Amino acid sequence: MTLGRIVLAATPIGNTADASARLRDLLASADVVAAEDTRRLAELTRRLGVQVTGRVVSHHEHNEAGRVAQLLDVVREGGTVLVVSDAGMPTVSDPGLPLVRAAVEAGLPVTTAPGPSAVLAALALAGLPTDRFTFEGFAPRKGGERDRVLAALAAERRTMVFFEAPHRLGETLAAMVRAFGAQRPAAVCRELTKTYEEVVRGGLGELATWASGEVRGEIVVVVGGAPDGPTATVGELVAEVLARTDAGERLKEAVAGVAEATGVVKRDLYAAALAARGR
Repeated sequence: MTLGRIVLAATPIGNTADASARLRDLLASADVVAAEDTRRLAELTRRLGVQVTGRVVSHHEHNEAGRVAQLLDVVREGGTVLVVSDAGMPTVSDPGLPLVRAAVEAGLPVTTAPGPSAVLAALALAGLPTDRFTFEGFAPRKGGERDRVLAALAAERRTMVFFEAPHRLGETLAAMVRAFGAQRPAAVCRELTKTYEEVVRGGLGELATWASGEVRGEIVVVVGGAPDGPTATVGELVAEVLARTDAGERLKEAVAGVAEATGVVKRDLYAAALAARGR
């Protein structure tokens, strides 16, 4: 018996017209469509004017582990399993990775129908270097964990791309100011490809101030990498420590965070920060 295949298909991230002809054909012909949200899938196919003829199953983060075996059985029997998320490419901060890993381990065919990507769209629009970049997904929700994760990225030279929820954007940008500095160039990309698409560019400090108001929609944050050149001196890092304390962080915690991210001696940085504050 000829094996079937798994197809990971990108769906529009906002503008329905971005749906590819291949996506339309796959939706109409796949034996099984595994959708992150079956209601969102129904709305998409309605807008596209496509009739799904295969079986539709839900495939999201809470049930995907239990779906893998039955979806692989469809492929073994010669069927096509189409995997779609609510927007963009499956497996990229969306369900699908356990299925891909299981299929690869079982020697079953996996392919993709590429298309819209919020990561690449934001990267292209941000105006920051695109030759090397890293996708960091969503920053942790808890403040302490988020600060630790961002501090570990302070010396990252590549452009960084993050997803964020609109109600957490202000907190995350403030944490980025503490970790990367207020002058680090960045861009907030909102509602990409939609009617009210907006890209706000500037230093992280400016963006944190802008985001203190109400921000709505799907958000992607692009942050420039650490600048090239020699490692900053203790004196140069004091300004970063003081910026973090002005934002409400305790001096010892600010010193520890900057020291960990840059490798400078914590004792020397603390002494310099105390001197700068006139103590």
